[in-house]
Amino acid sequence: MILRAEKLHKSFGGLTAVHDVNLQIQEKELVSIIGPNGAGKTTLFNLLTGHLPVDSGRIFFQEKEITRLPPHTISRMGIGRSFQRLNIFPRLSAFENIQVAVFSAQRQSRNLFSRASKLARRETEAILDSVGLLDKKEVKGGLLAHGDQKRLEMGIALAVEPNLLLLDEPTQGMSPRESAEITRLIQKLVKEKGLTLIFVEHDMNVVFGISDSIKVLHQGRIIFEGKPEEVKNNEEVQRIYLGEEKDAWSSR
Repeated sequence: MILRAEKLHKSFGGLTAVHDVNLQIQEKELVSIIGPNGAGKTTLFNLLTGHLPVDSGRIFFQEKEITRLPPHTISRMGIGRSFQRLNIFPRLSAFENIQVAVFSAQRQSRNLFSRASKLARRETEAILDSVGLLDKKEVKGGLLAHGDQKRLEMGIALAVEPNLLLLDEPTQGMSPRESAEITRLIQKLVKEKGLTLIFVEHDMNVVFGISDSIKVLHQGRIIFEGKPEEVKNNEEVQRIYLGEEKDAWSSR
């Protein structure tokens, strides 16, 4: 087991965003977390990666407790993530975005002109190649197409050489063609790098197409988890998650 969470709880004032959530994620598993808007999905990601403190509960990564650790420490332990809102440097080239992330992961950010910079160049280009951006390495991040910006953010997350990668809505705002391309990229990265991956996604074609297992979050609680077909056929999930779209769910 690569990640385990026990009874995670997080409230904001009188609003409970995550309530007694338990997670068990196996190595090299591809897991999706789905649920309506406001279900607590991004809050859960923020708890797992140290971007928000838990009110109560415990988190373990590779059997080491990480509950109170800061995000940069968790990242260097081998957990990478992307964000719902793009988190890139728009004025830096694609190459520079990845290079900065590589140097940060290597703790070389204060020594950019050391001999290590040559190694970082090779590593940077390898990451760009893995996410399909090597031919656009000189293009500024802010000038890349939306789908390519998402690829760049994945590349930044890969700079820490993660064992576990968390992606928050990787196909958000994409055309069907771009979504299909990103889906293939995710599958490629998981296979080639031996990653464990957890992702939040609203596109059910993506979710049912690539997930090993699915966890359904509603009002801060996991109400159901199982294989894609089990989730698809669960009446409570259909009612809570899709409502009037139940027939569309069943046809997929």
